[in-house]
Amino acid sequence: MTKPDRRIQPKLALVMALLTTITGLLTTSCTDPNKTGGTTPTARNAPSSSGDSKGLKIGSLLSSTGDLAAITQPLPVAIKMAVETVNACGGINDAPVTLISEDDQSDPSAGAAAMTKLSEVDKVAGVVGSFGSGISTAAASVAAKNKVMMVSPGSTSPVFTDRAKKGEYQGYWARTAPPDTYQAQAMAQLAIKKGFKKVATIAINNDYGVGFEQQFVAAFKKLGGTITNEAKPTRYDAKGTTFDSEIKAAFDGKPQALAALVYPDTGALILKAAYEQGLSKGVTVMLPDGAYSPKFPDQVGKSADGKFIIEGAIGTVPGAHGKALEDFNKKWLATGKPLTSYLQHSWDAAALIMLAAQAAKTNTGEGIASKIHEIAGGSGEEVSDLCQAITLLKAGKKINYQGASGNVDIDAQGDVVGTYDIWQVQPDGTLKTIDQVNIQAGAGSAPKVDAKPTGKPTDKPAVKPPAKQG
Repeated sequence: MTKPDRRIQPKLALVMALLTTITGLLTTSCTDPNKTGGTTPTARNAPSSSGDSKGLKIGSLLSSTGDLAAITQPLPVAIKMAVETVNACGGINDAPVTLISEDDQSDPSAGAAAMTKLSEVDKVAGVVGSFGSGISTAAASVAAKNKVMMVSPGSTSPVFTDRAKKGEYQGYWARTAPPDTYQAQAMAQLAIKKGFKKVATIAINNDYGVGFEQQFVAAFKKLGGTITNEAKPTRYDAKGTTFDSEIKAAFDGKPQALAALVYPDTGALILKAAYEQGLSKGVTVMLPDGAYSPKFPDQVGKSADGKFIIEGAIGTVPGAHGKALEDFNKKWLATGKPLTSYLQHSWDAAALIMLAAQAAKTNTGEGIASKIHEIAGGSGEEVSDLCQAITLLKAGKKINYQGASGNVDIDAQGDVVGTYDIWQVQPDGTLKTIDQVNIQAGAGSAPKVDAKPTGKPTDKPAVKPPAKQG
């Protein structure tokens, strides 16, 4: 047997040592995002408030991009304000609350994926969102499966009420904006008050648009009105870019008014095309909350003589008239940002999630779901200040939270009853609140629309479009 060459062994040992060192360096650089410049999911969605891993974690799931962005971009700021307010007075369950924000891109598939990340990766206990009803439909099943409490500030489709009744959400769903069962009645009452007997509808083909359309048709007919395209409802693809056939169909019956149940981006294309084709002349446009954006008149555009195409258009939007409204508005105006719709509903959604966790004395979705109805509309002490509410809960007392948007008395299906503002597009492109319609509902009874709105403008400022860029 030949003996090994002892002169080779030191060289081999040196090579092996170098290989071990290099391998270790490569492994470290591949797994440490600080060395590669990459970002982990946690870093990419940095919490807005610091807190240890044992503290309450909540998420926001709203549209920073896409068709709904014009409405929802300010809403995460209101949620962050609520979290910061709570953290300034000691947090929840004696620890700071962490907020993780996700963009649902105004798309149901993206919303479901973001909810999966929030619930399964970030391990949040509650989520404020989504805004679009179709997105919330996709995300709600993910939230329920993972026992994450979902509170929407703006998904108003009636389908959620029906699905909640069937037990599909297992108690992990609520909203701070009233369902379109009520808003459709408010819009139908508005149409009658304006003297319209023949109205056409055009609706975005999703849970929001179709649900609103069906409720409006029923309410308007009940009040004696006629829907000119009832036999063949006009619905358009949410991802469409041209809508010539849909526009023609909507105006074929020569309506006095058009209930355009749209989102801003696609709705602007539809109304601009209708004007350019001469179809909307003499027809009043009626708009829902889905189009209530200060940018919307600019999106639709102006006529050759410089007037806004949708000047005079009227619409409905859930109002904010809660006991905490004044305090919230002061906080918001201190940011220098304009007041827009659904800010108060977003604040209240975050508040309900956090207060329910404190009431349950646990930072889990199960705990939040078990207490959210009690703190939203129970028999406890009425309180609108978040810090005072937390103090009372820590002392073992029950509370009835009174929000900025309203009393937020959530029923068994997660619904609230609300008041609707009537708004109109002014000659300068601002959106001005000109009236209110109150929804009245007794226990176990059907909601009723007050047939006599206030009859006087509210003192709310007009919502102005932002200055054009570039």
